[in-house]
Amino acid sequence: MTDAAQAPLGAAAPGGAAPVRAPIGEYVFAAVCAALGAYAIIGAGFIRVPPGSASVLGPRVFPYAVGVLLVAASVVVVVQLARGRRGVPDEGEDVDPDAPTDWLTVVKLVVCFLSQIVLIEFAGWPLAVTVLFAGAAWSLGAKRWWMAVVIGFGLGIVTQLVFGSWLGLSLPAGPLLDWIPIFHG
Repeated sequence: MTDAAQAPLGAAAPGGAAPVRAPIGEYVFAAVCAALGAYAIIGAGFIRVPPGSASVLGPRVFPYAVGVLLVAASVVVVVQLARGRRGVPDEGEDVDPDAPTDWLTVVKLVVCFLSQIVLIEFAGWPLAVTVLFAGAAWSLGAKRWWMAVVIGFGLGIVTQLVFGSWLGLSLPAGPLLDWIPIFHG
């Protein structure tokens, strides 16, 4: 942190510079995060849970968790701002504004995303996620494409288990995994 970032609000910055102004943008950010968190917590209470539902993790768990995390992060930000601790602004991005757009990469990524429309229905969620993740990694220049395939398949299996099987959401397992009982909700 710079000395100006650590100076109390309203005090003159070192070197005779203008006084440090109140971090209005940071307070607005914290307020928006707190409002979104409160909205998630309140909205989660209105999610209908079928009577006699045997699921341990119901549809309210994730909205409650996200809402609580947002509110807690907002409180931490406000406390840190009140103590005079502010983040150091970035000096610039690591982007060359004069570089042309690589349209081949853009087309590859669009094809990967559009492949989801076909693959989710016919190949199932885990394989569709594998193609999306591995294709996006390859398009963006991954050195070890086979590692992207393994990671993508792992992500597909984990999300299929958590959302499709344990939470009972409608994620098709596909012909490759349909015969395995654990992949059915």
